[in-house]
Amino acid sequence: MEAERGSAREVQALWERYRDAPDPEVRERLILHYSPLVKYVAGRVAVGMPSSVDHADLVSYGIFGLLDAIEKFDVTKGFKFETYAITRIRGAIIDELRSVDWVPRSVRSKARRIEQAMQSLEARLHRSPSEEELAAELEIEVEELQATLLKISMTSVAALDEALDVGEGDRLSLVDTLQDLTTAQPEASYEDVETKELLRLAITRLSEREQTVLGLYYFEGMTLAQVGDVLGVTESRICQIHTKAVMSLRTKLLDRSRG
Repeated sequence: MEAERGSAREVQALWERYRDAPDPEVRERLILHYSPLVKYVAGRVAVGMPSSVDHADLVSYGIFGLLDAIEKFDVTKGFKFETYAITRIRGAIIDELRSVDWVPRSVRSKARRIEQAMQSLEARLHRSPSEEELAAELEIEVEELQATLLKISMTSVAALDEALDVGEGDRLSLVDTLQDLTTAQPEASYEDVETKELLRLAITRLSEREQTVLGLYYFEGMTLAQVGDVLGVTESRICQIHTKAVMSLRTKLLDRSRG
């Protein structure tokens, strides 16, 4: 315990030195200290992705996010750097993956069809549709819908980490709209309050199971396999539930940005 407090004091001293005079040597020490964050975030992004995506590449992308976070972090505001940096690291990894655009065109086409059907149903039902309702709207069997959701989940890098335009040049990550009462968010003062409220309302319209999956995965730090163990279903089933929930939230945010 005493060693941890000593380490915390040393890191705080590094931040104070870097704030007063951004020195390359101090920055290097900060990078080394926080580098495990990059591996952690890269591991979370890698869950469910194709084997062709190299974990080492994700880490290298994330390093740029860490560098950006160190450059822009304001130590005087009293927020935890880890909270701030994780969002930046995620963003850097996802931006790079999206620039590659390796997702098959057929999968993108199916994802658009599902989003459009979901948008239409939610406008009529004023809630997130069930899989049975969504399959009927698409005129396909539930099994085919589930298989398609699984394919989308295996190629999607967006999830709740994707930053979307919300108007007037602002960008907002869906995961940042989910309330975490234990952590102060340094970006809170810059986020669109109306959009956050819209997403919170959207989350309440998800099924209880979908809300549970999002909570366990994003806030409890569980893998999809671990979430499956908790709920007593397979990992692939959790992938389907997660993908449907995220697509529902995403359509609501995009509707708002277009409105």
